[in-house]
Amino acid sequence: MSQVVVREGETFDSLLRRFNKRVQMDGILSEARRRSHFEKPSVQRKRKAAAKRRKSIRSTNAASGMGRRR
Repeated sequence: MSQVVVREGETFDSLLRRFNKRVQMDGILSEARRRSHFEKPSVQRKRKAAAKRRKSIRSTNAASGMGRRR
């Protein structure tokens, strides 16, 4: 469960922004969407393989310096 502590003098908008960011980082909404319907084992394997491919591409780009912006 995500929670944020209200800082002294903090506006509601900034508190809500911090909360949304925390929920996004924790992956709560993506987990809920993923669990909302049954996912066949073959679809699970495909999704995990695609995530693994994306992660390996990111790591190779970062290692070679291609992922940097100017």
